[in-house]
Order: sequence, then structure tokens, then C-alpha cells
Amino acid sequence: MERILGIDPGSRITGYGVIEIDRGRLRFIACGTIVTDRKHPFAHRLNEIFDGVNEVIQVNQPAVAAVEDVFLAANPRSALKLGHARGAAVVAAMQNGLAVHDYSPRQVKQAVAGYGQAEKTQVQHMVRVLLGLSATPSADAADALAVAICHANQYRVTK
Repeated sequence: MERILGIDPGSRITGYGVIEIDRGRLRFIACGTIVTDRKHPFAHRLNEIFDGVNEVIQVNQPAVAAVEDVFLAANPRSALKLGHARGAAVVAAMQNGLAVHDYSPRQVKQAVAGYGQAEKTQVQHMVRVLLGLSATPSADAADALAVAICHANQYRVTK
């Protein structure tokens, strides 16, 4: 049995999802978002992400973290901010002793929807189906759960 924390980093909203894999079966534990205050300076928002990920780890006790890699954005400034947010989340995981695994958006979509170009709504639907959820999680939380599912699939292949 292994608990996996999936993280979908963002400078305004960072999604998180925690699942458990037990004898090949996936089980939902928790999901949500860390929303930073747009009025705060960017450095303060990075600290909010760091603190939020720390809290999620303390509450849910995952064994490993899986983080979505930065995609190439049309706006270099946005890509840079996303990279900073991702860094804050990765450092929080590392400070808590978690191994961190990186997955591209294409890998994540392929793992949950079977298609690397799947739309957000398809990912949300498949996350709901794969985890047997009664409601559809927010887009950011669903993306984070999808990252965790992607890692779980890799974990099953390597075990």
C-alpha cells in the first residue's frame, strides 16, 4: 500500500490530490486546491504554496509525490511563474522526505484518458470514473489526481 500525492502547480491555484494504491487498486483519499492571494507579492504567494503543500503532506502522510512538469506556455513570463510555483511545491515535498517524480501533461492525460491531447473536461470525467467519485472535482484538483494516477500506473508497471 502506498499513498501518492499528485500536484498540479500554478502560481494562483495549485491543485493537489492524494490517492492510495493497494494491491493494484486505486483509492481516493483527498483533493483540493491551494489558492494564493493575488494581492500579495509573488514571493509571498510562493510561500503560500510551500506552506499549503506542507500542510497537505502533514495531514495525508503520502509516501511519494508526483508533480506535473512545466509545459511550454505562449507567454514566457507565465511559464517562469509556473516554474517558480512548481519549485515551491517540489521543495515542500523534498523537505518532508518525499521522493518527487515528474510527469509531462501529455503523460498524465495519456494515463487517465488514453489520449495525450485530452481536454480538461475529459480528464475530470475519467478521474471521477477511475476513482469512483460521487462528484466531479474542480479542474485543478482533478489534474492533480490525474498526476497521482499517472504515477500509480508507473508504480504498478515497475512493481
